[in-house]
Amino acid sequence: MEAFELSGGVGAGGALAGSRPRFAVSPRLGILWHGEGGFLFSLQETMSILPAVNEHGPGVYNQISAALGYAWRDIRLSVGPAISTYSMPACGILLCARIRGLSPAIRVQVDFYFAGPLGVSVGGSVDWLTGSEVLPDGVLVSAMAGPVIKWGDR
Repeated sequence: MEAFELSGGVGAGGALAGSRPRFAVSPRLGILWHGEGGFLFSLQETMSILPAVNEHGPGVYNQISAALGYAWRDIRLSVGPAISTYSMPACGILLCARIRGLSPAIRVQVDFYFAGPLGVSVGGSVDWLTGSEVLPDGVLVSAMAGPVIKWGDR
């Protein structure tokens, strides 16, 4: 591997599990290794904090991903599997309650650097949720965008 890079940021966006979308604030930290010809490998942790909107309180959704991608001078694109843990309120058709679990996911992220180490990150993931008493087995979709800063050789 040629270069090592750290990136961190905070995003704002939403998560949809069940019938109602939720606002989320999502700090993240990533480690990237650049290879020959622009290829990269990254590890990233993103924690989404969902503010309380009802009597079930706030929620937390934490995701760790490992991804392969490609880096150009000012753009990083990565796609890969992830694992998520969560504890958050969710509403089905008839019932709202707290759901907790561990789920597999796929994550996509694009970072655009427009002022040296400063940029904007746009990403999203799709998780497979099972075992909830409130929701049928299905997907949790999340999307976020926000500022990002990188530290490293590239």
